[in-house]
Amino acid sequence: MAAEAKIRALIVDDEAPARTRIRHLLKNESDFEIVAECSNGRQAVGVIEREKPDLIFLDVQMPGLTGVEVCEALATANLALPLVIFVTAYDEYALKAFEVHALDYLLKPFDRERFQKTVSRAREQLFRTREGGTDARLSALLADLRAGATRADRLVFKENGRVIFLRADIVDWVEADGNYVRIHAGTESHYVRETLAGMESQLPASSFMRVSRSLLVNLDRIKELQPLFYGDYVVVLHDGSRLNMSRHYRDRLESILARRA
Repeated sequence: MAAEAKIRALIVDDEAPARTRIRHLLKNESDFEIVAECSNGRQAVGVIEREKPDLIFLDVQMPGLTGVEVCEALATANLALPLVIFVTAYDEYALKAFEVHALDYLLKPFDRERFQKTVSRAREQLFRTREGGTDARLSALLADLRAGATRADRLVFKENGRVIFLRADIVDWVEADGNYVRIHAGTESHYVRETLAGMESQLPASSFMRVSRSLLVNLDRIKELQPLFYGDYVVVLHDGSRLNMSRHYRDRLESILARRA
């Protein structure tokens, strides 16, 4: 690889000694440069968006946001996923999670020889990519992540240049507004470029349902239903919000609530 085409690497691990180990080993790889180090997954997503590294050394088990969830967040937010070398202390977990796509990983503790083999493999893959090729294994992983990102336990979206992580269980209700939706979660609201159908597909079907063409509600937030004229209802939430429900959705909602009672 040409000297001017440095491989820009990001190190993500919640353990400082592990970051130090990778940094030390990379000093012997003249065509690599470290653009940043991150101690958690949430920080990593922002750095990846900003720095656009070629390669990530990504720890699997991190508090808050795991390595796999970092990849899911990037896929969900339609951010480019760099080449990933997973780093893990759990051999069985690594085999189960990554061998299906034949992506490389480093099993802690790893020696210099194993590290160099992994880096050499990454170098070859990146060269193919820069020459216009594609990595079928990475494409397969991305496809699985995007498929698995639907109906997740958390939402990941961009708002005002930031990547927001929002637990699905704290969402109260969602309303459509043209090509956008407004997500209401406690005292906060988020305005996101997404359709209501798209948002519905990302939330757990067992907890969320439509109460009208433009409203999606968390069933756990419903306090009571109050009848209106002509079969319509008002859905009253625990926070006092009042949402008009079309009669076309009444039977299904009553059936679901009865099963959950």
